[in-house]
Amino acid sequence: MATRVAGAKSVKEFVYEWEGKDRNGKIVRGDTRASGENQVQATLRRQGIFVTKIKKRRMRAGKKIKPKDIAIFTRQLATMMKAGVPLLQSFDIVARGNPNPSVTKLLNDIRADIETGTSLSAAFRKYPLYFNNLYCNLVEAGEAAGILESLLDRLATYMEKTEAIKSKIKSALMYPIAVIVVAFVVVAVIMIFVIPAFKEVFSSFGADLPAPTMFVIAMSEFFVQWWWLIFGGLFFGTYFFFQAWKRNEKMQMFMDRLLLKIPIFGELIEKSVVARWTRTLSTMFAAGVPLVESLDSVGGASGNSLYKLATDKIQQEVSTGTSLTAAMTNANIFPSMVLQMTAIGEESGALDHMLGKAADFYEAEVDEMVAGLSSLMEPIIIVVLGTVIGGIVVSMYLPIFKLGQVV
Repeated sequence: MATRVAGAKSVKEFVYEWEGKDRNGKIVRGDTRASGENQVQATLRRQGIFVTKIKKRRMRAGKKIKPKDIAIFTRQLATMMKAGVPLLQSFDIVARGNPNPSVTKLLNDIRADIETGTSLSAAFRKYPLYFNNLYCNLVEAGEAAGILESLLDRLATYMEKTEAIKSKIKSALMYPIAVIVVAFVVVAVIMIFVIPAFKEVFSSFGADLPAPTMFVIAMSEFFVQWWWLIFGGLFFGTYFFFQAWKRNEKMQMFMDRLLLKIPIFGELIEKSVVARWTRTLSTMFAAGVPLVESLDSVGGASGNSLYKLATDKIQQEVSTGTSLTAAMTNANIFPSMVLQMTAIGEESGALDHMLGKAADFYEAEVDEMVAGLSSLMEPIIIVVLGTVIGGIVVSMYLPIFKLGQVV
């Protein structure tokens, strides 16, 4: 184990794979984290192992760390600590078993900080890109109360449920978007390559073409002449749109309001946001975090700027002595069921339990809506695609039908 002097620069450590013989002459292999080969040899010599080979492990280029990776790590860490495995050893086991080198490096860096005496929550706060305030506050509350294993388990459950809702929303939206993109590409190929061939055939007819055919040919000529502008405009327009949505607060507010008003999908998004809002507040409050401090993390975790703004107002009212139910009622964006369950929770002293029940209800509603949308969207998409592609085909065959009637 590497030691560090207070105030000195942290020593960079690597993973070394080694092979050697123990006191009985048996060949043994393993890996050790150290700052150099000499440290590995010294450590193994103290363990009675004669080293024959040492090789620094090459770190592969890792994938981007996703919230799902953090959720899996949290569950693994909670399980290890509940089983009585020491914290540093838990980090070692989880880091070695993770298939993503980026996650392994992150966990090794956090472990190095903890090894120098930094608290777990303080070590997490050094990486705000992966561990938000909600995560760090819950870990800090667990350390202070001596129930870190329980809080990590609760946090892992919260993250798993949140990621499950996100994936369901994405799956519900991804199917129609993917079909629309494929349909556009197919129509573009028909317009650019197929229709011009029909146009050459029709030019030899010497007769007036039907209006639908003329319209399709005109569209084809536009595609052939401006295909680079159409595809370039769609690509860059989509890219800049999402960048503006991501970085501009006014754009975020506008789009979040718009998404909630979209027929069918708006209701699905609203229920998922309410589920995440109630689940987050329930988790924070159950961990012993004061209500006003809990609301700091709730708005951002909801994933909707409209609810974030409402949460800020709720926090201001609660801090002045207003009840949570009254503040939520004044926000005028929460369903009546959530307000009633919050009121019951405040009166009975079981606010976290009632908010958790509300979250369970809305998560189940999201599940049912996603299942219903999947079965509803299929026939609608088939009808739309059949109308578009069939309309193009019929328009191009109308002159041939007309010629057959003349003959």
